[in-house]
Amino acid sequence: MSEPTTPPATDYPSLLRLDGQTAVVLGGGFGIGRETCLALAQAGARVFCVDLDASRAEAMAAEVNGEALIADVTKRQDVEILFDKVLQSAGRVDCVVDIVGRADIGPLADVDDAGWADQLDVVLTHGLLAMQIGGHAVTISGGGSMVFVGSISGMTSLPGQTAYGAAKAALLHLVKGMAQELAPSVRVNAVAPGFVKTPRLCEIVGDKGWDALAKVIPIGAAAEPAEIASVILFLASGLASHITGQTILTDGGVAGHVPLPKLW
Repeated sequence: MSEPTTPPATDYPSLLRLDGQTAVVLGGGFGIGRETCLALAQAGARVFCVDLDASRAEAMAAEVNGEALIADVTKRQDVEILFDKVLQSAGRVDCVVDIVGRADIGPLADVDDAGWADQLDVVLTHGLLAMQIGGHAVTISGGGSMVFVGSISGMTSLPGQTAYGAAKAALLHLVKGMAQELAPSVRVNAVAPGFVKTPRLCEIVGDKGWDALAKVIPIGAAAEPAEIASVILFLASGLASHITGQTILTDGGVAGHVPLPKLW
């Protein structure tokens, strides 16, 4: 009996490369979005940086030698137009990353109808539109990946973030469902950060707040935006070719931390 043939060694670094691919980053202007644009571009992708703020989109596009698009991604017409522009310019869409979101902190009892609608728009609606319209663009391009940024708030309860968490939980459910609908050609996944030192959160928390948070995060510090972008890059790459419908919790271990009193 002949010996089984040994398969050739896998070229793992090549699986991380996105050469020749077109990536669209919704909310790519700053924070996790900026780092994601950098990560995808450094891996070889042609990056379209989408932001509601024109100056941010243009600055980021210049930084990665990409292209800027200005859109309100909570509006169906805007999303349709932006993906049409990408297809006309690049001829294909291989990867969509959706980072848009904002937490309005406060008790759920104080949220009025307008606040609730706004929180759903800025956290959830754009995700639905990206899955429908962006997912179609990826499908007709021959397949690829989609990555959505959720939150630890969508997986556990955080004080003052019940409305935000409910919208993020719904987003993560959409990821699971759309992964089934778009399979096998399109992979759909999410990353759920814990506390991240984004420009917006840094304005709210401050140095003392970060020091206090570090004491309850098992890994000893809040995440830098690049630490979330690195997971996004992994999920977008060939290294994650057998992963879909999943949410990767990237929180430094805080969700698994139970603050018990001294018992012994």
